[in-house]
Amino acid sequence: MNNNNYRIRLEEKKDYRVVEELVRESFWNVYRPSCSEHYVIHMLRDDSAFVNELDFVMEQDGRIIGQNMFMKTIIEADDGRTIPVLTMGPICIANDLKRQGYGKAILDYSLEKAAGMGFGAVLFEGNIDFYGKSGFDYASKFDIRYHDLPEGADASFFLCKELVSGYLDGISGVYQTPQGYYVDDADVEEFDKQFPYKEKLKSPGQIF
Repeated sequence: MNNNNYRIRLEEKKDYRVVEELVRESFWNVYRPSCSEHYVIHMLRDDSAFVNELDFVMEQDGRIIGQNMFMKTIIEADDGRTIPVLTMGPICIANDLKRQGYGKAILDYSLEKAAGMGFGAVLFEGNIDFYGKSGFDYASKFDIRYHDLPEGADASFFLCKELVSGYLDGISGVYQTPQGYYVDDADVEEFDKQFPYKEKLKSPGQIF
């Protein structure tokens, strides 16, 4: 994909550290003091569930300004079936370019590519105010539950988009986050030593 001031392409091995730095800057102190997302993506690239054909970066004037990637996962249906779906992320845009439409551009592009590969639905954790603009809705409307979430708990963070219309019709069940997203804090700390020092800050908006 090419545009007047950016292009979206597959990530290459030479991009790995630049992308990790971008992700680190984008998520630092957002959900917790420091972040783990740069280590998560570092590890996910070697995970068997990682979809190499859906591992994208966005470039502007030779600078990588955004990225998105996908993992294969499943819904454990209440009737005993296993329903293959995708999950997504980390996804980010450079801090100085946020809220200018770049995030939606790489999101919509990558969702179109995922649909073109035949995947039926994407489920992940995100903000409906942003992702709703690209067709996501609350997963509860599809009768899909988030694993380990107590009954009656707020699940407004858990979103879903069908890539194939009707793919989840007649299905109720529990979504399973791929194990690759779970990383050890000590491993994150060790990995982060490879990057320039950044101060860890606690703020009211953090969830961890």
